[in-house]
Amino acid sequence: MENKSKDQFYSPPPERSIGEQIMQFLWNSETNQFLGRTFGSWAKIILFYIIFYLVLAAFWGGMWIIFNSIAIKTDKPRFTLQESLIGSNPGLGYRPMPSEEYIDSALIWFKQSDNGFVNWTNKLQTFLEPYEKIRRDPNESKNYVNCSYDYLPPPNKVCRVPLEQMAPCDKQFYRYDSGGLCIFLKLNKIFDWIPQYYNDVKSFPSNMPKELQEKIKDEGSKNPKNLNTVWVSCEGENPSDKEHIGPIYYFPRPGFPGYYFPFSNVKGYLSPLVAVWFKNPIHGVLINVECKAWAKNIIYDRHDRKGSVHFELMID
Repeated sequence: MENKSKDQFYSPPPERSIGEQIMQFLWNSETNQFLGRTFGSWAKIILFYIIFYLVLAAFWGGMWIIFNSIAIKTDKPRFTLQESLIGSNPGLGYRPMPSEEYIDSALIWFKQSDNGFVNWTNKLQTFLEPYEKIRRDPNESKNYVNCSYDYLPPPNKVCRVPLEQMAPCDKQFYRYDSGGLCIFLKLNKIFDWIPQYYNDVKSFPSNMPKELQEKIKDEGSKNPKNLNTVWVSCEGENPSDKEHIGPIYYFPRPGFPGYYFPFSNVKGYLSPLVAVWFKNPIHGVLINVECKAWAKNIIYDRHDRKGSVHFELMID
């Protein structure tokens, strides 16, 4: 009898048809299971997933709130001036620049005899194309106004950069075909940066070139508002460079007018330009050039290239 009980304990379950198996899976009256689980088991697993998804929803909801509070806006950076990575000291740039494969070089070199300057003038044409497009196409110029020291841009308008006033640096070859060359200077854009001008002739720094000081005094005598300018100057870095660099001219003036500032990301804004004409540099000699931007809140440091830009000229 005992052996028979053991045989019954290990005996396989009775065979059921597929329909009976499905019915037993839906509801097992012997174990009170519905779909393979008891009601208590179903209650626990449903409660677990309710709590899990509530926590997950709360987590992503919190992340969404944090993201919206710190998200980068397209019209204005979250951190500006001293709070930003680029700081509040604008850099000075120049064009044309060497190709990307010579990224460590600042040399503008060409042979004038075989039109070796074409590569450089093509670079300038590409750089100036957005400025030229405004002058050519009336539809492109709708957001631009002709500004002056007495007429500032209205809201949501930007000042046009007058390339036609940069002659002789607006010719086809930008004077590269005449024994000299033109370089275009620009200030890097810093959101909300407002220059502090040298509008008091007694406040000129001691290292400001005397020629520029006289130019500023002359501009101020014509109209005191003309002093609201970020001035620029270029000269040879060393005594031998100053000897070889030759006469330098600036167009339309040696500085960036104050009505272009501050940069606030208004649609169509283009950085103001200063065309620098090196009329007759000595050929066959490497000339080191340094250009500086002058404003009270532009820090100058030659070692770190703050407030200035360095490049080299060589014409064969």
